[in-house]
Amino acid sequence: MTPAPYPAIRKALQSDPGAALQACEGLLARDADDAEAHRLAARALRMLGENDRAARHELAAIDAAVHDPELRRAALALLDNRLDLAAPLLKARLRQNPFDVAAIRMLAEVAGRIGRNGDAESLLRRALELAPLFVAARTNLATALHRQNKTADALAELEELGRLDPANPGHANLRAAILGRVGEFDEALALYEQVLGAEPASLQPKIWMSYGHALKTVGRQADAIAAYRRATTLRPAFGEAWWSIANLKTAKFSAGDIAAMERGLEDAAANAEDRFHLQFALAKAFEDGGNPRTAFTHYEAANAQRREVLPYAAEATTRAVDQVIARFTLPFLAGRAGMGCPAADPVFILGMPRAGSTLIEQILSSHSLVEGTMELPEIPAIVADLGTDGDWLEALAALNADRLRALGERYLDRTRIQRREGKPMFIDKLPNNWLYIGLIHLILPNARIIDARRHPLDCGYSNFRQHFARGQAFSYDLADIGHYYADYVRLMAHFDTVLPGRVHRVIHEGLLDEPEAETRALLDALGLPFEEACLRFHENTRAVRTASSEQVRRPINRDGEGQWQAVADRLGPLRDALGAVLTRYPQVPEF
Repeated sequence: MTPAPYPAIRKALQSDPGAALQACEGLLARDADDAEAHRLAARALRMLGENDRAARHELAAIDAAVHDPELRRAALALLDNRLDLAAPLLKARLRQNPFDVAAIRMLAEVAGRIGRNGDAESLLRRALELAPLFVAARTNLATALHRQNKTADALAELEELGRLDPANPGHANLRAAILGRVGEFDEALALYEQVLGAEPASLQPKIWMSYGHALKTVGRQADAIAAYRRATTLRPAFGEAWWSIANLKTAKFSAGDIAAMERGLEDAAANAEDRFHLQFALAKAFEDGGNPRTAFTHYEAANAQRREVLPYAAEATTRAVDQVIARFTLPFLAGRAGMGCPAADPVFILGMPRAGSTLIEQILSSHSLVEGTMELPEIPAIVADLGTDGDWLEALAALNADRLRALGERYLDRTRIQRREGKPMFIDKLPNNWLYIGLIHLILPNARIIDARRHPLDCGYSNFRQHFARGQAFSYDLADIGHYYADYVRLMAHFDTVLPGRVHRVIHEGLLDEPEAETRALLDALGLPFEEACLRFHENTRAVRTASSEQVRRPINRDGEGQWQAVADRLGPLRDALGAVLTRYPQVPEF
């Protein structure tokens, strides 16, 4: 072989895998940690039908990758959440060697962190084609599937993980999270308790936090707080656990808690994710303690940290809205009238996050004919399958009646796993679906659509104060929030013109002022008879899977109203970006 043998071995693979294998074995005799030699040996063995031996070399290549300086740099960047550094390192690596499964898995991690779960899934499936026994990649794949609401596929991967790595408590933890996603909370809680009752799982703070999330969802607030506090006891700088307590909205922090979180910010063991979570939690603590200006300083710091790793371009949303308006004209819609799936089951509640949609969902799900589910990702998944950026609009325009109907039926099929009560109607509460009202109308022409709208400053500042786990990159800058809100109002105004009466709007302040009248109007819009239980929504014991879960377990109140006023002088960028949308609220300016 030549002094640089890998190209010659790769060439030999095509014609003589036996000779290629022999060359690899010679390299490995000199250096057992030669990752590329292991990779090439595995490929040769697969060609020769020796799959068990191939699997051993595939795993050895992954183990040896820890010695690679480029991958170590990428791993350190991932550890610090510096995705801007990790991504180019990993892409360059894969251009040089597309068979490096360790690099493929790490790039999938980058994709997952920025919410591109479909890309993460594709990368991880490729990694598992190359190394079927790569347990970490299969675990990541189950997570990526879970995030895309592909529950059956995620559970299938977990079944395989149970065979490959039966003693790993993390798999039970993920299974519990997936079961919770589809409403199987009794089984999920039992799984968490089983895992936490065994060593060493009882020492794992992340599992205590996940257990707390499940307890919160079913309304066991005191138990949830105890679980979160157990997590912070095990790991004092665990920012996400502190934020989970703050995110209950109704729990209070003590002076000792504030001191502990401030120590966490200085803790050398705290990573970037811990620190922004701690900043958000500290902000909530100071706000509850009557110090909104100190709280604002912490919110600013937290949002600045998030914006570094989740950049957002307001002009991209403006362009997307322009494209939707240009596509969904009166003639375009008239030419497709009556197409799509005729089912009237779905009720879409959409609009800005933090605009009162969970309250509307809780009111409706207290009705005997309506089931509340969660923020379902299926409409964005359909858009992603149609095309990226504005391409999905061109693809949609090319669809005939059969294809539009099939997409509506796909939506119903994919969401059926969420429907556990057998009620004729169900709610999809993903707020970001406002951009896809035209698609919803075409594929599900009889679905109901509700726009939840709240005062721009209340709503905007509430978004700035809320840490979203994923999917709301606009919320980390006041000006971006204002532009996003204005674009949302502009698009809704367009659909009010081209599809008059199609969307029923609930103004949050009106609902607070006149709950019965607004509830009756809401039910009328859905074609439902009035039921007194809808006014007693706070008595509903259903699981609630959003940040407002504890708030909607109380009667209607005005606790969240006007909180922006204490920091009004700091909200200039939000006001400027909102423009006439703010000054005309709740009316809509001419666009």
